[in-house]
Amino acid sequence: MRSCLNTRAAKTIHRFLAEGVLPEVASRRLAEFCDIFCEKNVFSVEQSRRLLTNAVESGLKSKLHADEIVQLGGAELAAEIGAVSADHLLHASDEGLRAMAEAGVVATLLPATAFSLREPYARGRQMIDGGGAVALATDFNPGSCFSESVPLVAALAALYMNLSPEKS
Repeated sequence: MRSCLNTRAAKTIHRFLAEGVLPEVASRRLAEFCDIFCEKNVFSVEQSRRLLTNAVESGLKSKLHADEIVQLGGAELAAEIGAVSADHLLHASDEGLRAMAEAGVVATLLPATAFSLREPYARGRQMIDGGGAVALATDFNPGSCFSESVPLVAALAALYMNLSPEKS
């Protein structure tokens, strides 16, 4: 899957991050995690794999925004690299969700984003029933989620992800 960056620009950005930014951030303890948006027209699975591998080698933990708009393989990548968590997962494959559960990757679900974008909701109940760990968050931002309401997130999760109020 192509990214929004041409090959030359992607290589330049990756080199800058991998050789300059990530080691400096890790050595100065400016961050604990490296997070990437692995999505069509953003960062491809291979670009995400390379950057997160470099981040882990620099001493950072990895997180992904994955499979929000299309099924790209972000859930599978999260499991492969042992990410702490993967966010969104609206279009994650069954195989990817199984792999995440087996690898102990937390599925951070953002139901207010699905609501704002009028997208299908992530399959929270299926993830839990498959042995996966699920967390909920708002994803408040001006582009795809206009609410920071945790009670709304819990209500949407109960209504559309089949999570019990106790679980949400």
